[in-house]
Amino acid sequence: MSQPPAKAIVKPIVIKPTLNAAAPSSDGRKALIGLSRDELYDELEPFGVQKFRARQLWHWIYFRGAKNFAEMTTLAKSLREELETHFTLERPTASRADKSSDGTRKWLFRFPDGQEIETVHIPEDDRGALCVSSQVGCTLTCSFCHTGTQTMVRNLGAGEIVAQVMAARDDLGEWPSPMSDRQISNIVMMGMGEPLLNYDNVAKALKIVMDGDGIAISRRRITLSTSGIVPLMERCGEELGVNLAVSLHAVRDDLRDELVPINRKYPIAQLLDACRKYPGANNARRITFEYVMLKGVNDSLSDARELVRLLADIPAKVNLIPFNPWPGVAYECSEGRQIVAFAKLLNDAGLSAPVRTPRGRDILAACGQLRTESQRQRKSRPADAGDDVAEKALSPSVE
Repeated sequence: MSQPPAKAIVKPIVIKPTLNAAAPSSDGRKALIGLSRDELYDELEPFGVQKFRARQLWHWIYFRGAKNFAEMTTLAKSLREELETHFTLERPTASRADKSSDGTRKWLFRFPDGQEIETVHIPEDDRGALCVSSQVGCTLTCSFCHTGTQTMVRNLGAGEIVAQVMAARDDLGEWPSPMSDRQISNIVMMGMGEPLLNYDNVAKALKIVMDGDGIAISRRRITLSTSGIVPLMERCGEELGVNLAVSLHAVRDDLRDELVPINRKYPIAQLLDACRKYPGANNARRITFEYVMLKGVNDSLSDARELVRLLADIPAKVNLIPFNPWPGVAYECSEGRQIVAFAKLLNDAGLSAPVRTPRGRDILAACGQLRTESQRQRKSRPADAGDDVAEKALSPSVE
């Protein structure tokens, strides 16, 4: 039977200021992607642009996917030329694009400051999910996750988060925004980083994505995944109303401390209490608990029985995730028959427990496999608003 890797492989949580979110555009012009409606109005007002014209601009950016102002034929040519001088609709550059044998796509997006993140599109017969990143690197160092081996570099700005959706739609040829048969019908904030430790930027970006006059993806088709930043979970539910997924992965605190180190700050009892209070959670909109299947670590039938007990009073479903390996990892995926037995016990107890089919393993695009070579810049810069959230959510006592 496999054993967990030595504890030395599990890095402690060390809180250091992250760099400012959102680098300037490559040529110094102001980026319009990522501005709220009110911010867009404020930026355009000095140019004599009335609100109805600003609404037209919003339509061109987020509904039609315009890449430059010359395309915006409902605006006067002189205005388009003026806007081109001062503003940009720049997306990140895809420095690499891979396609899996199962149709999954992974983009390595590079921002003007040279930092990179990965974004993944997972197609299905009747829908498609885009897995979006929220940070360059990650603070939380979950021991089974490849992203956790990368140093936290910086938060992504709202524009950089929205631009992932737009760049993916550029590549898929999905403009103007279709009303049905979308290749990107769902957004999952399950890429690189912990979304709730960059909450302000993530929330702003998702509000833009949900806006009915643009990209118009319903909040019911957006899922935010968290490792358990308890103080921000209720706020997320109240302000965004998106679906919640929780990276649980263990039913005992001692094991979850190793797998998901944030558990040392917010143990399982606190996390599940926050789930019970999550606004909007009901049997029709259940909280998804993600549970990676690790051979000989968390996959016993006694673990399954305890999982049933823990979730008994929560509107929940459990996604069982066969472990996706990455270079140098010491964990192994549970045997197929053990996963089946684990799932059967949960389903027989009344919990919906589908086994996730691994997608994009051959291009390291599956769950837990994302990572880039981006490094923290040496020159110190002030922390951004997202860092204040991180400081409040995590304390040095977690080390």
